[in-house]
Amino acid sequence: MDFTFTPEQMDLQARARALTENHLFPYEEEVQETNALSDASRAAIRDAVLAAGFNAVNHLREDGGQEFPLVNQCLVFEEFGKATNMLGLCPWMPAYCLRFGTEDQKQQYLRPAIRGEIREAFLVTEPQSGSDAGGMLTNAVKDGDHYVINGLKCFASGSERADYMLLHCNVDGDPKKATLFLLDKGMEGFEIVKTPKALYNGPGDHPWVQLTNLRVHESKILGGIGQGFELTKDWFVEQRANIAARCVGVAIRCAEIAADWAAEREAFGRKIQDYQGIEWKLAEMAVEIMAAKALLYRCASEYDNGLDRKAAHARMSAVKLFCTEMAWRICDQSLQIQSGHGFMMDNPVARHYTSVRAERIVEGTSEIQKVIIGGQIKKRGLGVYTGLMTQPNLTGGSA
Repeated sequence: MDFTFTPEQMDLQARARALTENHLFPYEEEVQETNALSDASRAAIRDAVLAAGFNAVNHLREDGGQEFPLVNQCLVFEEFGKATNMLGLCPWMPAYCLRFGTEDQKQQYLRPAIRGEIREAFLVTEPQSGSDAGGMLTNAVKDGDHYVINGLKCFASGSERADYMLLHCNVDGDPKKATLFLLDKGMEGFEIVKTPKALYNGPGDHPWVQLTNLRVHESKILGGIGQGFELTKDWFVEQRANIAARCVGVAIRCAEIAADWAAEREAFGRKIQDYQGIEWKLAEMAVEIMAAKALLYRCASEYDNGLDRKAAHARMSAVKLFCTEMAWRICDQSLQIQSGHGFMMDNPVARHYTSVRAERIVEGTSEIQKVIIGGQIKKRGLGVYTGLMTQPNLTGGSA
């Protein structure tokens, strides 16, 4: 079993690090101060992402994407995650499920999105339905060659600037007919009714969207009626891996800042790194990061080598759970080591402290990941987590 990265992969990560440090870090203070990015800043970042070849790393080359395997996606998102204020999301990744669209849908939405010409948003969560997507109330009813949609979506991140959106709703009020619709900007019946302020300052908002008698042509259905959940399964695996990778980056940057501080800061005539209380914190950080990276890249490598789809979904829940919780602990301890200095928002650790908290919620809360993991253990035994996946289609058991 060889987890050694190739020279090409190391070069890829170095290029991602350069993009992050040279074209994302410089905008951290702008976002912190204004809770937004100017159009000029967005354009500069977009140009840098395109020049570096990091647009749509998850999509096929035939559509204009980079078609990175999951390990390579994680390598670059580990670097992107080091940028505070969620700037690591600026290198865009159109929704994975768009690759299953019709040729017309790809031409209108996917390929321009890959080129960075248009922006997307994904509308799933509702006030009464977050982790339980089956409890959605947003409903579509057929009327001729259109569907009439009514409902309320919350945390529709980026919809205030999106040129198109993917809407997850039920047809005929039936959860078994969960379906994805493509919506265009400016459609009659689409209204942003509330824009709550998030705990962290970031480049985008998280509006609530009211859909009132919204008429959508049947050609705007992605996949087919009842394919909503099926189309998002692989997307969840990919997104949870990339969230985990970003969190590894968060942890590394915060730990490095804390270690540098401890090496310079003196108290009672000694560097604070020489006190056991600080020394042990740094040691624990190093071990947690090491464990997180081993878990992340092992599971990403298994996925790239053909791991069974259900096993991949099960394992990536564990990866997402461990890495997000790890990043939160390390961020908290890094802030503690710096004491009051770590609490100031001009410190990257303080900025990460507010945004990394969201990573324990998005794409399935930590509690939901535990439910998934527990359910897999009941169905298939501990081997799906404690065993090694030695064959591409192995779905569990010991090795």
